[in-house]
Amino acid sequence: MLKTNSHGLRLSRKAIMLAAAAAIPQAALAEDLAAAQGAGESAAVADEQPSEEDIQSAKEIVVQGSIGFRNRSDSAEPILIYDEEYFQRFEPLTAGDALKRVPGVTFLSDVIESDGARLRGLDPGYTQILINGERVPGGQADRSFFLDRIPAELIEQVEIVRSSSARRTGDAVAGSLNFKLRDGFSLDGGYVRAGGLLFDDGEVKGTGGFYYGGALAGGRVLIGANIQGRYNPKEKTSLRFSDSPENNPDFFTEDFENREDQSDIRDGTDYAFNASWGIESETTRFEILGNYVRTERVEDERSFEYNDLTTIAGPVDGDDETEEVGLLTDNINVNDITTESWSVIGKLDHEWGFGETKLRVGYASFDDVQDEFEHEIDFDRGTPRFTGELFLQDTRDVEFFVNLEQEFDLGENIEFAIGGFLQNKDRDFFLGEVRSRFNLTAAARDYDQFSQSPLEFVPATFNPLEATADNSIAEDRRDLYALIEGEFDNLTFEAGVRWESTDVTVIDGLAGPGAPAITNDYDEFLPSASLKYEIGEGRITLSGARTLRRPQFDFLTPGLLREELGDNDFRGNPLLAPETAWGGDLGYEHKIGKTGVIGVNLFYRSVQNLIELTTELDANGVPVPGSADEPVLDENGVPIPGEGSRTFIFTPRNTGDGEVYGIEFDASFSLAFLGLPDTGVFGNLALLDSTITDEFGERRFNDQSRFVYNFGAIQNLPDYGVAFGATYRKQGEAFGRVVGEEVFTRFKGDLEVFVEKRIGDAFTIRAVGSNLLDGTKDEDFNKFNTVADQENRVFDEFEIESERAGPVFQVIARYAF
Repeated sequence: MLKTNSHGLRLSRKAIMLAAAAAIPQAALAEDLAAAQGAGESAAVADEQPSEEDIQSAKEIVVQGSIGFRNRSDSAEPILIYDEEYFQRFEPLTAGDALKRVPGVTFLSDVIESDGARLRGLDPGYTQILINGERVPGGQADRSFFLDRIPAELIEQVEIVRSSSARRTGDAVAGSLNFKLRDGFSLDGGYVRAGGLLFDDGEVKGTGGFYYGGALAGGRVLIGANIQGRYNPKEKTSLRFSDSPENNPDFFTEDFENREDQSDIRDGTDYAFNASWGIESETTRFEILGNYVRTERVEDERSFEYNDLTTIAGPVDGDDETEEVGLLTDNINVNDITTESWSVIGKLDHEWGFGETKLRVGYASFDDVQDEFEHEIDFDRGTPRFTGELFLQDTRDVEFFVNLEQEFDLGENIEFAIGGFLQNKDRDFFLGEVRSRFNLTAAARDYDQFSQSPLEFVPATFNPLEATADNSIAEDRRDLYALIEGEFDNLTFEAGVRWESTDVTVIDGLAGPGAPAITNDYDEFLPSASLKYEIGEGRITLSGARTLRRPQFDFLTPGLLREELGDNDFRGNPLLAPETAWGGDLGYEHKIGKTGVIGVNLFYRSVQNLIELTTELDANGVPVPGSADEPVLDENGVPIPGEGSRTFIFTPRNTGDGEVYGIEFDASFSLAFLGLPDTGVFGNLALLDSTITDEFGERRFNDQSRFVYNFGAIQNLPDYGVAFGATYRKQGEAFGRVVGEEVFTRFKGDLEVFVEKRIGDAFTIRAVGSNLLDGTKDEDFNKFNTVADQENRVFDEFEIESERAGPVFQVIARYAF
């Protein structure tokens, strides 16, 4: 069989899978479960029968006697493969943490967190996230999946898929990240994991897990469970000014308005479970797997706002005629978050005389519930005022899909495949708000912010709950695809086309009873081709593909959000079409020694139908004033269209084009050629750029860093059972611009080190220090009330914000049995 691109699936309904299993004799059932192959092969590569060599013993996983390097994929597509040996020694907590050592991935997360992966620096919505080769629903409005939902301990392999294939959905403008979880065909035996994490403020969090793989009922089974304590104590300082350095070099002393000191603690626990069972024969394989992740998290912020750059004092008296220095506001914000995601997938493959049939059936669910309250006392007024707000948010996303594919052998080295894909996706979103506001007595001037809290003034009753968003989106897809693939001497190739047909139905629950649903449909043809040519110890890869990005969910809802963009309003557009992109990758990689590799890759994307915010126009082509506008009236008291308008309603539309391009380098190899076979070095560098034009001029794609790099080394001392290593990571400044706000973001470099001791062939203990340079995230905010102000650089506010977190130390032990 050729090593072709696989399209794994997620089982949806147990009844369907039982029926499929009953349709063939048990003796004919088959192999690998988690939508991937044996160790070292890409999940984008076709399912292959696992051999005994593919199954790792638990002792091999726990006691790593050698250094892990980047693997090379045999598929035609440009794929970088990283086994757990590559990143495990630095003990990443989540899938996002594991990506810190692979090329071209940036984050805009808070310090010491890694949630929304930005492949090639682009918004997370441009990157396709796969688990075992299949897309997973995420709770973010841009359709992205936050990678802090996947514990790193469950991951067997990470793959960067730089281009696209007709076998996979085309939602991969920047590329795809595939996380292959362990299954019964990758682990024999079991091991336990336990440890603790020490944070900068003295907090200690525990972690533990149990994993077992072995024979069961004629097949192989894997069971894994993990519990992970999560904690992130941060300190923030914000300085706000009435003007910016671009207008006034002396802004720091002349335009100061206020300072905000904030503590921000993220405290939570992740619970994860995955299981798989598979059985195989020479011609048939059947596998079923499931995974479940639950996150319980509390985000607790306390902010004090002062009217002086350095002073800490009690409440001001609220008299505008005095210049008393002190506390302006005291704010407490607590968000209680519970997130659950789970999926079940079934796979059935059978070889006939005329080829191979592959069936994938899957069901996945994502549910995110947030209860957030914000209570504030404002002293900067004649009478102190208390404001209390409660926001209730519930996001639920479910998907059911079926994929059927038939492969035909056209010759000894050529295959032709056709397939169909059906997916029904439903997303429900609700956001409600409860608000209470009242004045306090003069005694509140004696308030002590260090011994008291705004919670003391919470009223016994609140106003009724008011829904601000309540919508449902149904997205039904029907895809067809075909491709041909083969091998000739040193050449491996694949070429195909995919047709994706999508029907979207949007229901706005706030539109009132009987309001009609809004429907939209679109079709896209997505051709793709890849080839790989072997030249001695090197190989050239060339790929081209058309991909797409579907509209954000919050852009599809038609309701009006008042003063959402500065003082401007926002209204969604359910008739949006997807963005599309033509792209290409050209790469070369060279093998170094037995395990090392060095590579370089050029990439380019031309993006059309960009979704950008534009002003809403009336029937006469005149901008519609926003809700905060004060119109100019004629002699009869009637507003004059377009006169005096300073705020508008903005809505997303398909308009304009953009380009993304860059170069990526990566290397990992031992120093055996220098006589140091137990020394491994690794590094990567991505230089990123793009161009796009919005209504304010030319810029890069929002929040794309200009570069990201990582390098490090691992030293193994086999005679002593000891290893140690270090890694350093840095990404460049990012800039983002939307209506009403512009943001510059900079991160400090991140240094991590580890030391491990192996005891016998079944026990390892490892100590890891991360964020050793006291990481910071620094942001400059340009804020404007109106579009005219933004064009003319008339600032509503200029803000400098700095966020800091201290080192984190881990001690983790594993024991194999």
